[in-house]
Amino acid sequence: MSAKKTLILNKEQILQKSKRIAYQIIEDNFDEPAIVLVGIADRGYVFAQRLQKLLQEIDPQKSIELLKVTIQKTKRNLESSTDLPIETAQDKVVILIDDVLNSGRTLAYGLGVFLNVPLKRMRTAVLIDRSHHQFPVFSDYYGLKLSTILKEHVEVLLEEYDKTEDAAYLS
Repeated sequence: MSAKKTLILNKEQILQKSKRIAYQIIEDNFDEPAIVLVGIADRGYVFAQRLQKLLQEIDPQKSIELLKVTIQKTKRNLESSTDLPIETAQDKVVILIDDVLNSGRTLAYGLGVFLNVPLKRMRTAVLIDRSHHQFPVFSDYYGLKLSTILKEHVEVLLEEYDKTEDAAYLS
């Protein structure tokens, strides 16, 4: 990994991309009375909280529920927990949210949490999609699609979690 960091998204650009994703979600789910945003801890959940706020500003009549999923990413099998009962998502549109989509493992694990729950529809949203998919998981909504080499690293900093100004870096 290189010691040099290149800024790929600043605070204003992250907000702009987030708003665009929120409008796409509303447009694609215009007739749905409720949407469940599922944020993958930690930064994915922070991003989901931001999207929830934006969605409520755009369409105050729509119910936007928020669910936090914590996944043991270092394990070879799926180990996860949720902050609310998983049945909260039953028969609703679910949007699984993370900050960066790299190999697809984290989102695949996130999808696995809902395998035994009947859903209306499942979609994914990420701030940055690196396109290095090892799993058949793709982003339905993304802020930036970025072609990188495998040894490069994308780091997203979100103020609420990292206690520093929003930014995304490539290193």
